[in-house]
Amino acid sequence: MSATQHNSAHTVSDLAQDASKVPQRAAIRHDWTREEVEAFYDMPFNDLLFQAQIVHRQHFDPNEVQVSTLLSIKTGACPEDCKYCPQSARYDTGLEKERLLEMEKVIQRAKEAKQTGSTRFCMGAAWRNPKERDMPYLTQMVAEVKSLGLETCMTLGMLTRDQALALKQAGLDYYNHNLDTSPEFYGDIITTRTYQDRLDTLQHVRDAGMNVCSGGIVGMGESVSDRAGLLMQLANLPEHPQSVPINMLVKVDGTPLDKLEDMDPFEFIRTIAIARIMMPASHVRLSAGRENMSEQTQALCFMAGANSIFYGCKLLTTSNPDTHEDVLLFKKLGINTERTRDYSDEAHELLLEEALEQQQAPDELFYDATAGKTAGKQAETA
Repeated sequence: MSATQHNSAHTVSDLAQDASKVPQRAAIRHDWTREEVEAFYDMPFNDLLFQAQIVHRQHFDPNEVQVSTLLSIKTGACPEDCKYCPQSARYDTGLEKERLLEMEKVIQRAKEAKQTGSTRFCMGAAWRNPKERDMPYLTQMVAEVKSLGLETCMTLGMLTRDQALALKQAGLDYYNHNLDTSPEFYGDIITTRTYQDRLDTLQHVRDAGMNVCSGGIVGMGESVSDRAGLLMQLANLPEHPQSVPINMLVKVDGTPLDKLEDMDPFEFIRTIAIARIMMPASHVRLSAGRENMSEQTQALCFMAGANSIFYGCKLLTTSNPDTHEDVLLFKKLGINTERTRDYSDEAHELLLEEALEQQQAPDELFYDATAGKTAGKQAETA
């Protein structure tokens, strides 16, 4: 064990013996080194989760999870070559491309999302970047969703400075643009845009005054060092992303990554815990791949510091647990969802009653979330 690893483990052991030694709040740092982050991956699992739980409790209610809903407003035919994504026009995954969604459908889905307890509505389009002709429609969409009392988020690809300002002025609260992986491994996954392109978009979003939503995907064949590199890039940004989605690769037939071995769940949980330690005040989102996780794995992720999820049975083109399944899991764990200001407790209780009724209903009443998996699964999720 290196000196850094020994010191990290020793610190955690001391904290376990005397909780009074825990500082009031973990320091917000932007100077993490690769060696420090890799040392976290080498720590005993229980020690790592203990440290992550301490940091989490310093900044958040440990039994509260922020809930978002994600809607694909334009699906497929993306010119990028991201090897994980069924929306790329370069791969034959059976995904049918769709035009930009009508405003009425978007607003209806946003209303439904709010009724089921989501506080944020995220809209994603399979674009390299939005065209100027689409901007008036997009800004109107933001304003309409915002008027419902929801937080708004979009993921549209790369943005110019002027586009970021226009979305901010329309009322956009969050913009998602993932870094995906480490700079060193990035070229093995994507060649049609550079790492700097992504960093530039995040800078435009920050300069416009919007919240940043940025994370990555693990399980793409990267090394532990690459996972450490991704988290280091995110934590060393001028400002930590307010939302950090951690996606587990969902393999899709027809994409170049469809034959990779599954990632060890414990390695995924470690990544969640390290993200929490390095970005103490950020919401860490348990994102794509959650459908394939057991309740126990999800519970450990929440213990490790994840405090944000997506509700609903679909993420862009990726399957996701049904809303009722999440409600039941939250009940088992004693987790509450963050609420919008005008979201009623009565509506939440009604959703819980419906979930309990479905749990007792015949199997044929359940939605089959595994249907159509091979048609389209993994997208760059917010």
